[in-house]
Amino acid sequence: MARSVTTGRKITATIVAWVVALIIFFPILYTIITSLKTEPEAIAGFNLIPSGTFENYINVQTQSDYLKPFMNSVILSVGSTILALIIAIPGAWAMAFSPTKRTKDVLMWMLSTKMMPAVAVLVPIYLLFRDFGLLDSRIGLTVMLTLINLPIVVWMLYTYFREIPGEILEASRMDGAGLWQEIVYVLTPMAVPGIASTLLLNIILAWNESFWSIRLTTTNAAPLTAFIASFSSPQGLFWAKLSAASTMAIAPILILGWFSQKQLVRGLTFGAVK
Repeated sequence: MARSVTTGRKITATIVAWVVALIIFFPILYTIITSLKTEPEAIAGFNLIPSGTFENYINVQTQSDYLKPFMNSVILSVGSTILALIIAIPGAWAMAFSPTKRTKDVLMWMLSTKMMPAVAVLVPIYLLFRDFGLLDSRIGLTVMLTLINLPIVVWMLYTYFREIPGEILEASRMDGAGLWQEIVYVLTPMAVPGIASTLLLNIILAWNESFWSIRLTTTNAAPLTAFIASFSSPQGLFWAKLSAASTMAIAPILILGWFSQKQLVRGLTFGAVK
């Protein structure tokens, strides 16, 4: 009896998980289906049967150079992630292994910055970027993406590092390890799963960032999020072409997430999510 109840619960949980997954994935699926329709079919109404045309992808590539915003997205997401890790690893180490009575307050303050609407600081940020010549530059947007995702990176690494016994670091100090040797050769290798999952999550967040990408770039540093926005015109939205551009923009990060899902889950279960 108990075994049948357990089996029933597993089946129910599996069904619920599949339903939730399909609900989450459906917008992406419908975007792909719409990208394979003609423009009249796309605006005609809800229809899950595509005509199978690849004309929209050809038009998108003809109208706009896909490769340039793709390379910008790669450079910006990878660059901002590396910079965030360089800053966050020592910071998270200090708060995890040398905490003060204000450590939790600092962590909460960092997290609270993510609760502020981005539009509230748009004008001062824009003026700063203008005065320092960082508008439409990869360096400027890399710094911006680093700063907006840094609180999450610090929080995740702090949680991972808290799982590592402090006695191991004390032993390395007794063996003569200096500060940076302790971080680079002892702490970092032990936290590889957590650092890897943080890296992957930050890349995804940076890749999908649209608010600052659209407002701080025009052509030179515009990533794929700005590439999608370029298909919105005063004449209206061309749903089929917009869906094709969206599919081309999300495909690389979907593929990355698919192949790295085991590492991401392993890192999250290492201590980031409790």
